[in-house]
Amino acid sequence: MTTAHAGLQRAQALHEIGRYDDAAALLCELLAQDPDNTRAHVALARSELKRKRPQEALAATGEALARDPEYVDALLVRSEALRMTGGGLDAAVDTLREAVRVSPQYWGGYAMLADLVFRQAMVRFGKETGKRELAPEDMPALAEEGAALAREAIRLGPEEVYAYEIALFIADFSGAREDADAFERAILRIDPTHAAALASQTKKAAQAEGTGASGAAALYADGLAVAPADTSLRGGLDKATFRLLRGTRWLALACLVAAALMIDLFATAKDPALRDLPVPLGNRLWLLVCMGAVWGFGAWRTYRRLRTGVQLNVRSLIRRDLWARIVVVQASCTLLCALLITQVPWTDRDVPLILFWIGLVVPWLTMSYDHRKTR
Repeated sequence: MTTAHAGLQRAQALHEIGRYDDAAALLCELLAQDPDNTRAHVALARSELKRKRPQEALAATGEALARDPEYVDALLVRSEALRMTGGGLDAAVDTLREAVRVSPQYWGGYAMLADLVFRQAMVRFGKETGKRELAPEDMPALAEEGAALAREAIRLGPEEVYAYEIALFIADFSGAREDADAFERAILRIDPTHAAALASQTKKAAQAEGTGASGAAALYADGLAVAPADTSLRGGLDKATFRLLRGTRWLALACLVAAALMIDLFATAKDPALRDLPVPLGNRLWLLVCMGAVWGFGAWRTYRRLRTGVQLNVRSLIRRDLWARIVVVQASCTLLCALLITQVPWTDRDVPLILFWIGLVVPWLTMSYDHRKTR
């Protein structure tokens, strides 16, 4: 291995670990000894881009292309530098078209060109029409060339994630939902840990019709198992968990209504015997068993069937989220009112009526608001 080649490899390693200043310094030393090393010029251009110095990157790619006008890597990096200089979108597109002409079988050129062609079409359309916002009906025509180039990139590089990412960007932005969904699935086939595609597919499945709160929570938990740092998946799990907690209020309200019916709170029964107070102990105990069954099957059984990650998130959300604690307090208050109505041998209905309205009003105070919070 030559000294220049070893130095270039070292510079590339420094670049990969984020030490761009050191990589650029080393490459400058190599070029001082061998100014015709086109690979070193391109590597220097990449480091200059990372250092936010597009003019220096343009100069480096210019040196490489002066020695080899058909050096594809130099053309690709030059297009990125042109974009960063401001007002260089058209020049960047022309550079990428040249890269595609020079290497028509390289997928990367088509993918980068697809991205810029689509952006260029939108910019031009906005300038020509004076529109600040593009209408949905304008997008298919604007995306036509970019989408075709992206599909060509996928054909040439069927296992390259970046090609699908560009195709997904164009499809998503232009409103081609079915195509976007297909591209997301293709990305996950190649890279199951791709955070953006995983979050999007998980969200779609969790929000699909017929998916309950527990099912949505399980889907988000599965996604987090693959991409634990993804904030979108974490937020989705929190919302699904909050929906589970909201369901406990309905269980408490069901118990409250059952309690009101047991003591015929509003004295509607035609049989006077059913209106007599206090309610027999056996009836009160039987309703207590029924309330236990409601909570056992409606809450405890559901909780025990949740995955461990979701169970842990239930506890975590109650600790760190104010609205989760409010929901738990509301459900507890309503259940307590139901227990007091059923288990105390009341001789009149005045106090049970007050307890009933307390148990009913407390959860209804925030139900409409926190329902919007989970959307």
